[in-house]
Amino acid sequence: MHDINLDAIRIGSPADVRPAALRVQEMVRDLVDLRVAMAHNIAVRQQMLDADGHVLATSVFGWTGHELDRWWRNPRHALHSPLALACRYESEPFWINADGIRTQIPNPLLDSVDLTDFQRRGLTPSAIVVPVHLPFGQIGAASFQPRSMERTDLSREYEAYGDVLGVIARTFIAGYVRTMGPPKSLPVDATLSEREVECLRLAAIGKTDHEIGAMLSRSRATVRFHIQNAAIKLDTVNRSQTIFKAARLGYIGTNFTEN
Repeated sequence: MHDINLDAIRIGSPADVRPAALRVQEMVRDLVDLRVAMAHNIAVRQQMLDADGHVLATSVFGWTGHELDRWWRNPRHALHSPLALACRYESEPFWINADGIRTQIPNPLLDSVDLTDFQRRGLTPSAIVVPVHLPFGQIGAASFQPRSMERTDLSREYEAYGDVLGVIARTFIAGYVRTMGPPKSLPVDATLSEREVECLRLAAIGKTDHEIGAMLSRSRATVRFHIQNAAIKLDTVNRSQTIFKAARLGYIGTNFTEN
């Protein structure tokens, strides 16, 4: 691992955002000649800002207004970019171009990512990408892209610097979200019991209260009690919202199957 000062890019208050972003830019420039693009949440169009409301992409990372229109402000791009889609299937740094997605350990899910017309859809000929999976199901991402639209091979850069770029991106984006993101709160007692989790897991795969009761050897009323109790703890208003929030908090898996 390269010697980097993570304390210089940790964010503890809004005032830290801009100095940390500048230091990220310097760190990456010292490592490799790639442009930095950061997103704290790939599901929204909001851009990362410093404490004074300046857009980091332009004021620190050097993207022009025209480039912002194509990249961050285009909702279709956010939904259909192969870079963003791959971040939903992978949690470790990868590099990507029109010929494929490369990871340190193969991930079969990435085989389903459509790479046709890659440069137009991805707005880059290649990139090293760091997914940043955050609490409450939020996904951020950092993309490190060549300056030349002719440069399609980043295999050497990925091998040499992929891991350290991952550490830099995760540290900065996680700190930004913790400090600048909207406040999130949980009820005082949001800890679910084993029985509540069992009932929610089965409800998530479509089982009725009657079916859950039969599977757990409990009455339908008891099942309903456990699910309602979970809803009270998670401060939710219906069954669907309770399942969703329990999944986001890691109590039940999001790949709902019976196994």
